[in-house]
Amino acid sequence: MKDVPVYKYPASHAQEHDELNAYRASNKANMACKEAIEAAIRDHYRDNRLGSDAVKQVVEQFGYDRVFHVLAVTVQQKDWDGRISQDNKAWAKTVPIFENPDAWGTDRNCYLVVSSHPGLTDLFLSQARKTHAQEQQKSSVRDKLKKQSEATSPKLSAKSKGQER
Repeated sequence: MKDVPVYKYPASHAQEHDELNAYRASNKANMACKEAIEAAIRDHYRDNRLGSDAVKQVVEQFGYDRVFHVLAVTVQQKDWDGRISQDNKAWAKTVPIFENPDAWGTDRNCYLVVSSHPGLTDLFLSQARKTHAQEQQKSSVRDKLKKQSEATSPKLSAKSKGQER
């Protein structure tokens, strides 16, 4: 499911642009991701704590883009819920989620809302955001070190490439 790109536009856009297959594949992966988040919360919540493996398990399967998309939909749909932190609500507002009405006017995004306890969903989202930030920081430090070593490493001349005597 990690290989399926997140399709962020509504079904009407997909139909107009002949992208229904991409929309359907993404929607199927989004539903599976929602269910995986619910299962991870259920499986890793013990002794009033959510284990850090919950996020890892879902991200390995779906990637951060899809996990964050599903969680942003969830938080935006539950904006009224006081059990979701203001920080996560503010974050969710920065993620563009398009309304996706069906023939009866119901927003199809409601099917992507994680149905776990909102406090646990909030905790899962906070852990996912923290883990993602740490990984981004590690990769940027790695890139910086790699650039430094390339810049400071001695260059081999044409003469030194030959066999030593």
